[in-house]
Amino acid sequence: MKIIFLLFALLYSLSTFSQMNFNGIWQGIMTRDGAKMNESNIFFLEIVTVDKNLTGRSREELNKTDFYVVQKLKGSILDSVTFKFKQYVIEAKKNNPKITWTPIEGKLTFDTLTGYLSGTYTNLTGRKSSGKIIMYRSNATFSNNDMIMLHQSWRDVFIQDLHQKRKAPIIRDWERKNFVFEPIYFDYDKDILKEEYFNYLTDMTRVVLDHTDLRIKITGHTDADGSDVYNKDLSARRAKAIQDFFIKQGLPTHKLVIDFKGEAQPVDNNKTEDGKQRNRRVDFEFI
Repeated sequence: MKIIFLLFALLYSLSTFSQMNFNGIWQGIMTRDGAKMNESNIFFLEIVTVDKNLTGRSREELNKTDFYVVQKLKGSILDSVTFKFKQYVIEAKKNNPKITWTPIEGKLTFDTLTGYLSGTYTNLTGRKSSGKIIMYRSNATFSNNDMIMLHQSWRDVFIQDLHQKRKAPIIRDWERKNFVFEPIYFDYDKDILKEEYFNYLTDMTRVVLDHTDLRIKITGHTDADGSDVYNKDLSARRAKAIQDFFIKQGLPTHKLVIDFKGEAQPVDNNKTEDGKQRNRRVDFEFI
């Protein structure tokens, strides 16, 4: 029930976000039809909306160069998650004689589940061409001169995220901050992971894989039956059973930290069967 509640809360908050606020900076890539994603140009949007009207600027950069163009744009909001825009005048640029900047028009839609703003564009002048745009909300400050907004290495990281089917940073951060940890319980004197926990652990795996700097700490526990030495070993085997599951799901070992406490950290008393069951567990935390 907690997972279902959090999902509805996420959908509601993102739906509200998309209906009310396209304003701000968005960063992403634009890929010409027929080209590979690693041939994409860097693309930024600065958006201001008033009622159904949209104004702002775009900045397009050629990857691994200092060539760019900033263009003014205008458009309109079509519905709660979609808008269209058109570039109409160049505000600033840096190029060489081989580069011709042409205005485009496009239509973009915000996906509340992935957090991406995506759609298509078409050139308005010169040789007709079209392509795709995909973006996410940015913390960068818009630049209309030779000063780059962000080191261009972020583009390759973004493309890798797309290939790995990762959601936008705003969604990944929300999922990490709101993930509800629950203990995994084991039968008496056992270290066998029950199938009923597979889906929960798979969800946790996905959250960690979505963050390059996130790890899981896995801590095994036991009840008070048996010796300290035996219980230390049993709690270690329980933690390792979880570790083995994560590795099979694709988590690299450097993202997994194992700890085991034996009977030293009970969450209930060991005088009842229910209390002992609550103590036979593995706990988790993100680090």
